[in-house]
Amino acid sequence: MNTILKTNITVKEICDGFVYNELEGKGLFGLSGKLTIQPEYQRNYIYASDGGKREMAVIESVLKEYPIGLIYFNKVSNDKFEVLDGQQRITSLGRFITDKFAIKDENGMEQYFGGMAKDKQKKLLETKLLIYECAGTESQIKEWFRTINIAGVPLNNQELLNAVYSGPFVTKAKEEFSNSQNANIQKWSAYISGSANRQEFLECALDWVSKGNIGDYMSKHRKDENIDESKKYFNTVIDWVSSVFTDVESEMRGLEWGRLYEEYHKEKYNPTKVSAGVRKLYGDFFVKDKRGIFEYILGGGNDIKLLNIRIFDEPTKRAVYEKQTREAETKKKSNCSLCAVGHDVNKEKIWSFGEMEADHVSAWSKGGATSAKNCEMLCRTHNRAKGNR
Repeated sequence: MNTILKTNITVKEICDGFVYNELEGKGLFGLSGKLTIQPEYQRNYIYASDGGKREMAVIESVLKEYPIGLIYFNKVSNDKFEVLDGQQRITSLGRFITDKFAIKDENGMEQYFGGMAKDKQKKLLETKLLIYECAGTESQIKEWFRTINIAGVPLNNQELLNAVYSGPFVTKAKEEFSNSQNANIQKWSAYISGSANRQEFLECALDWVSKGNIGDYMSKHRKDENIDESKKYFNTVIDWVSSVFTDVESEMRGLEWGRLYEEYHKEKYNPTKVSAGVRKLYGDFFVKDKRGIFEYILGGGNDIKLLNIRIFDEPTKRAVYEKQTREAETKKKSNCSLCAVGHDVNKEKIWSFGEMEADHVSAWSKGGATSAKNCEMLCRTHNRAKGNR
């Protein structure tokens, strides 16, 4: 890959013809249309997502003559370029010059570019940027792109994959899943963690349809002109979840709904009964992991480990152990009730406290409480074999 350092390109020149797409959060063009600021493999604009602190910092740095770092262009042809590294900074400059946001002046007052003193406007516009023009093969450019780390905001996995497998599929997929103005975002956010701008919705959709093999899937579909399969599968999973669980709870967000769909979508559920079951478990003092409630219900209420039930406390276990042991020694039987009814050498064995575990006499899943009256101490072997009986 060949690189040439350019030191004479000003902010005014780079922002000439700047176009910003409010709906998709993209700074699209500059350099009189010769520069594509946000090619398809680039992340969406995120410098405004923290209340504008980062984009304001870019402007303030330029005005104070602080360096804002190297910028890299990919030379596509003799007079066409695209931004490899620096699109967040360039978009910040372009957004400010076109009065999309304001900065604070020395008196703490908001100032838009159009209302600034002429000398400050001139200083900003005439600032020269350090720009490397890079020319190389597609594989060279994208391998380099994978290594960039911009202003402390590294590319996440999906942003890197978008770069490696850029093409019509990524373009279409980002239009659907990476558009923060998509009317479906609010519904999706009930079940998926993250944001459209950082590609989390896209990553989730591809993870579900590919069964976890996102890179392979993107490679296979890179040249596809549509995203019908991934879009249909994604919506199918979302519709299934919302039909089974009619009440939306905050703990549903970020669960492995793709995996759960594959495991349970052929089962039949009564949404009314499911809703009642969820409410009952939410109100149960002993359920520590609310996020496990949904898979617990989908699985028929069999895997109690998903709920992380509150265990018996140490004083309760020791009190029950002492009581069982006294009674066992009097009857000359094992202090493990299951060993006591057996026919092996452990029938009369008195286990130490450390060799035993607490268990519910009446299973929690069948209404048994986590209380001293419903606690028994069993040897480890029998307790772990007992399961949920």
